[in-house]
Amino acid sequence: MRRSWLRLKKLAYGVVLTLAATVLVLQLDSRGWLERWEFTTWNWRVQVRSQPGLATEDIKIIMLDEESLRWAADELRIPWPWPRELYAAILQFCLRGGARAVAFDMLFFDHSFRDAEDDPLFGEAIRDGPPFAGAVFLGDAGGGYTAWPEHVPDHSLNLRGFDTWAEGRSLDDLIMNRASFPIPHVATNATILGDVKGIPDRDSIIRRVHTFRMFDGRAVPALGISAYMAAAAPTGGRLPEMRISDNRIHVGRRSIPIDDQGRSILRYRGPPGTHERFQAGQVLMDEIRIQSGERPSLSPVVFNNAYVFFGVSAPALLDLRPTPISNVTPGVEVHTTMLDNFLSNDFVKLLPRRWAAISLFVLVLLATLATLAVGKAWHTLLLFVIFLPLPAWLGFGLYTYSIWWPIVPQTLALTLSMGGAVLVNYTLEGRQKQFIKGAFKHYLSPDVIEQIMQDPDQLKLGGERRTLSIFFSDLAGFSSISEKLEPTALTQLLNDYLTDMTDIILAEGGTLDKYEGDAIIAFWNAPLTQPDHALRAARTALRCQRKLAERRADFAARTGVDLHMRIGVHTGDVVVGNMGSRDRFDYTVLGDAANLASRLEGANKAFGTYTMISETTWSEVGDALVGREMGRIRVVGRQTPVRVFEVLGQAGDTVSVPVTEFAQALAHCEQQAWGKAYDLFAQWTDDPLSCTYAARCKALMETPDESWDGIWSLTEK
Repeated sequence: MRRSWLRLKKLAYGVVLTLAATVLVLQLDSRGWLERWEFTTWNWRVQVRSQPGLATEDIKIIMLDEESLRWAADELRIPWPWPRELYAAILQFCLRGGARAVAFDMLFFDHSFRDAEDDPLFGEAIRDGPPFAGAVFLGDAGGGYTAWPEHVPDHSLNLRGFDTWAEGRSLDDLIMNRASFPIPHVATNATILGDVKGIPDRDSIIRRVHTFRMFDGRAVPALGISAYMAAAAPTGGRLPEMRISDNRIHVGRRSIPIDDQGRSILRYRGPPGTHERFQAGQVLMDEIRIQSGERPSLSPVVFNNAYVFFGVSAPALLDLRPTPISNVTPGVEVHTTMLDNFLSNDFVKLLPRRWAAISLFVLVLLATLATLAVGKAWHTLLLFVIFLPLPAWLGFGLYTYSIWWPIVPQTLALTLSMGGAVLVNYTLEGRQKQFIKGAFKHYLSPDVIEQIMQDPDQLKLGGERRTLSIFFSDLAGFSSISEKLEPTALTQLLNDYLTDMTDIILAEGGTLDKYEGDAIIAFWNAPLTQPDHALRAARTALRCQRKLAERRADFAARTGVDLHMRIGVHTGDVVVGNMGSRDRFDYTVLGDAANLASRLEGANKAFGTYTMISETTWSEVGDALVGREMGRIRVVGRQTPVRVFEVLGQAGDTVSVPVTEFAQALAHCEQQAWGKAYDLFAQWTDDPLSCTYAARCKALMETPDESWDGIWSLTEK
């Protein structure tokens, strides 16, 4: 009688424990508090189980890599950025080979800096070449258009059923308010334009992509899907119809599973390079050989009936993305993976929430009742060994069938419920305390559970929005220097340089974000509040330049050249905090202000200067530093102009450049009094910034530009 009562009581406890664990874990999961761990297990699944698909061999990549850039510079005497005629030659090579479609993962927002025929030549090559998918960037800020431009064909991109599907959903990342379109020569001749904006998951890794985005009432498919649509459309004919229903996007006769935000989970095929790559330099060299009547080393037939993507992998071009398969995946491979999944019909499907909840409850109930039923310690241990790895075994196994089976929620629920069952056994049957402690020590993490229950926000990746002063620096021409030095000498040089600069940053109370080769990223006002953060950042820039000047002779003796450093500083709102994965994360910043600081560093090249500080930062410096205004600029990827300044010294320092006179000359320049401005600028031949302005004034005197609005628009990052 007693044993029957005990069994019934254990059954009741088992149901209660299962319900409690299930409800708790589902609540944690629905709020995203388990994402960071689940994402990590997904990365493992991708890395272990990824393999080529049915369409992998039909997709090729022409990669603009570091070697191609070097080849063009050495053999053709063409530095970066390349003229458009080189891309036209690549399209001609693809046309010779019979490519099914060509997709360019490059943003041609600005006209060519070469001669006037460069853009028309490229446009003709697009028109006369294989079906062409061009890139458009859709975003909620920073784009140049708020409505579909008249010069861009809309290709009748209507998405049937969208209004019904979108009703009641929050689609901030899907419906875009602004867009940046390519130049007319590209836009008007392209078969279709594809969206290339990628939004990573909260750990900054790209696992999911939007199959389409909406702009001005039109559906713009992702670049990978656009390549298929371009190839599927007959010459001059209509593109395949798009419609949406039951959380699937239908493109022609094919369909793609999507979530409530219009995203699809990518099934990566393997490490970077799984889709066959060809160097852009090799393709160009062989097209030149063909046009000269010579035999190419690479036959165009390699692209026969293939989808060909053009992308970049050179680190200097900044198109490397973190994915589950690699932290440095070229961005174009995200688009090729999407097309591969589409053609192979094996996009990953997330297990529906209802079935995930049911399977979680059933599995936890079986494990809990089994744990309550056993009486010996080794039986309990055996059940833990059997049940705890089971979600992982299912997760890895179902990946083969393109199903995302949640591992972490089920493992956590099993751990909680089975651990509770052990406690119940102890309470009801008087098990020794040492046994319970031993079981918990090996199979339950009290610290993790305690943190989840007491303060779940501590475990969430992400951060807070704060106003920071952000510092970007980079050594000018370091790539060429690194090629000349032996690895040991190069490493010692970098160590000495970075040590000097880092000591100054830390002495000024800065937070070192990261090193990227010779580049340094730092910020002020986080994690500690610093009311004078702008002054600290600006003073750091001045001190770093002076320190490098002191070491220049020493570094020159080791490298054979004078080292110069470009610095950009900007103050603005960003998100700052721990970002990354469970096992690897950084305390870093994200936001437009950080991007602008980076752009200001690069903008120094256009002015011949080495330190550029935004007006936002300079306005907080006060009289502590001496500097001069450099004018207003519009950097690449940002329409809003910014007034910039150059730091020259600390208060009381004697500076070698004419600050007051330069301001007068700059005022003449903004009033388009080119002659007066030129006469002043031309006097200071030892000042690179004055020489740059003198050359611009002279050019505008000879060829006036009535549309000039007082803002220097930069075309390079």
